[in-house]
Amino acid sequence: MRRHLARLTVIAAMLLPGAAQAHAFLDHAVPAVGGTVSIAPPELRLFFTQELEPAFSGMTISSEEGRSIATGVASVDPQNRAEMVLKLPPLAPGHYRVSWHAVSIDTHRTEGAFTFDVER
Repeated sequence: MRRHLARLTVIAAMLLPGAAQAHAFLDHAVPAVGGTVSIAPPELRLFFTQELEPAFSGMTISSEEGRSIATGVASVDPQNRAEMVLKLPPLAPGHYRVSWHAVSIDTHRTEGAFTFDVER
């Protein structure tokens, strides 16, 4: 009986609207996660699966050696609150790491990191 109740609970949770979308996960980025670009991008754009709370979401970029690159503060696009933007200074050819954290409008926090390359 307990086994059946547990299965029903799992099935019900899967069927509830929004149950699977309780967190803002990174959907894609420009430049692409793990990608290589021939020209340094003027900005980073991260697209999430849910709208973000701007005051509690952000990102940073660092060099291959782990040195932080001076940028402004990341912002959430007011036209698309599931998109975060970070303006970049001119980047030299190399390997870069982007670290991000996001709080969705339902207050769940996620974080992650990815790399991309600017051709040498």
